[in-house]
Amino acid sequence: MSNKSIKEVEKIILESLNELESPKGFVEIAVRKLLRAAKILNEKEIVDWCDIQLGNSEHIHELKKLLRAFREEKSNVEKIIQSLEEKGLNMDKHFPIEDLEIKINDSSGGYKGIGFIEERYNDLVRLKNGNDGTHYKNELSKHLKYVANKTYEFSTTLHSKVVLTEAPKTSFDVLKEAVDDKLLDINPELAEKLMVAFKRISSESNEEWSQALTTCRRFIEELADTLYPPSPKEINGRKLGVTQYINRLWAFMDENIASSTNKELAKAHVDILGAYLQKIHKQTNKGVHSALTRTEAVKSVFHTYLMVADILEYLELDLEKKRGLDIMTATLDELQSFLNISKNVAKEIVKYRAINNSLTIKDLKEIKGVGDKTIKTAIEVYGVL
Repeated sequence: MSNKSIKEVEKIILESLNELESPKGFVEIAVRKLLRAAKILNEKEIVDWCDIQLGNSEHIHELKKLLRAFREEKSNVEKIIQSLEEKGLNMDKHFPIEDLEIKINDSSGGYKGIGFIEERYNDLVRLKNGNDGTHYKNELSKHLKYVANKTYEFSTTLHSKVVLTEAPKTSFDVLKEAVDDKLLDINPELAEKLMVAFKRISSESNEEWSQALTTCRRFIEELADTLYPPSPKEINGRKLGVTQYINRLWAFMDENIASSTNKELAKAHVDILGAYLQKIHKQTNKGVHSALTRTEAVKSVFHTYLMVADILEYLELDLEKKRGLDIMTATLDELQSFLNISKNVAKEIVKYRAINNSLTIKDLKEIKGVGDKTIKTAIEVYGVL
């Protein structure tokens, strides 16, 4: 992992810790930031834990069944636990006894998302009520403290791992670091995808190798969409439609790389990688997962880095400006994450945006819960005027 990548992950983790330590911080935001860092580092156990706490996990339904079985002392508890473990969850990490004891009653919010639980608790505090008929303030508080403590524990563990882990650099490490650094400068989302693909080829799992190949393919498609959007025209008999992302990268290089030698080298990498990924894609569509080896995954990731290095070395582009972060189209989750605000405030922004079709500095000042700090961040992130 490059120095800039390490700093980026460290920054996210520290933001999570700061959110937990701040009297005005939100547990949900801290969990979301931990999730983002864990995804970059490919820490699957922590990713699954975060998804469960946020109410996003595919396992929530079965975990609720487990709670009911515990509550009613049914004999199928072991069977449910076994089913969850077969699907990749670990009782010690994802649903330990202390976790089940916290969530077992509806009064604590159970397996509802931590954002919902935080909202319920804050509502009861504001209204000076002990309960709302279903949820009890004390039980919700215990739940929030438990999730906050576990988030803090996971965040400090990842922080130590990122900061203290050092490895000798190979020649590829030097190239990878240069590519990661530049991509982080111009398009963090694309950089994150490529870093995740590289992390996956270090796994011992065949499924992770397959995911690395899929991630590379999606990365190249998004890179083509950013550099040379689909067009109805043809160049030298090559169509430039949505699915012809390799052709579009060719067209982009024809127009932007002056040196014919550099251009041919870059095109060679694009062609090799494109043909290789298409072959793998056909295999996976046919269910031939056993044929996918780590060597194939490594070759795909390495060729992707070489291809990006060829393109970026000769270009001075600001992909982020071309793609643009737009506060008018940002999702609820993006507003929460980028502006460091609660879900309630993000909802108010979306409501105002929908009604008025406008979000200037003046508009933001009218929205309940938006302060000077949020406005400053909106200007930095979205260029709000």
